[in-house]
Amino acid sequence: MAVLFVRLGIVLLAGVAILIAAVPILVLIDLLDGGTGLGICPTGLEACDNPYTTVVEFAVVLTLGFLASVLGIRLLAKLARRLQSDEYQVSQ
Repeated sequence: MAVLFVRLGIVLLAGVAILIAAVPILVLIDLLDGGTGLGICPTGLEACDNPYTTVVEFAVVLTLGFLASVLGIRLLAKLARRLQSDEYQVSQ
């Protein structure tokens, strides 16, 4: 039963990683449509005061979030393998 919850956590973290990877595309689409780029340039792309540092901060946060979710997936997968091997040894 514990392996099921660990695998569910892996699926949730994989979904989070996919959403984090999709954010830059959503920002670009929003900017192309004349939007604010999900808050990166509140006044629009033409009148963006400080676009370079904001984008770098945004990229750093997304990268750290993506790496954290991938690390979580790897740790949970290792835990699932360990739990599954323990259950296999007990049932023999």
